[in-house]
Amino acid sequence: MPVPAAMTKVNRRIINPVTSKFAGRIPPFSMVEHVGRKSHTHYRTPIMAFRSGNYVIVALTYGPSTDWVRNVIAAGGCSIEYRQNHIELVDPELVQSDPRVLPFPWLVREILHAMQVKHFLMLTRALPLGASEPKSRHRLARSPG
Repeated sequence: MPVPAAMTKVNRRIINPVTSKFAGRIPPFSMVEHVGRKSHTHYRTPIMAFRSGNYVIVALTYGPSTDWVRNVIAAGGCSIEYRQNHIELVDPELVQSDPRVLPFPWLVREILHAMQVKHFLMLTRALPLGASEPKSRHRLARSPG
């Protein structure tokens, strides 16, 4: 079963501030940079992102209705900080799948399967692999969830 909604408070107050210290530098922890679909506020939310060729896949352990996912879909993309590189992503697509058939590391696939996570966000790199992208240097507001 995906992570219960009640865990969002713990995540917001404890886990996000801790992972924000290293997200974007130590894979698979990344920092997604997105814009609020109503407030137009810029946010940075720590996530676990997995690259596969020109795609980035994020397991939606809280489901597809979280604010950051809805913001990314509404905007038609986002950027992430991954291994200290700023990567522009477009064409967000919600995917329902068994994690064991997705290109995650073996242990990640098994953990996501055990958690019964079935929703994923797939994004495409705006610049193909090999094209250089700028380092991320700006600070944005932390995401509310």
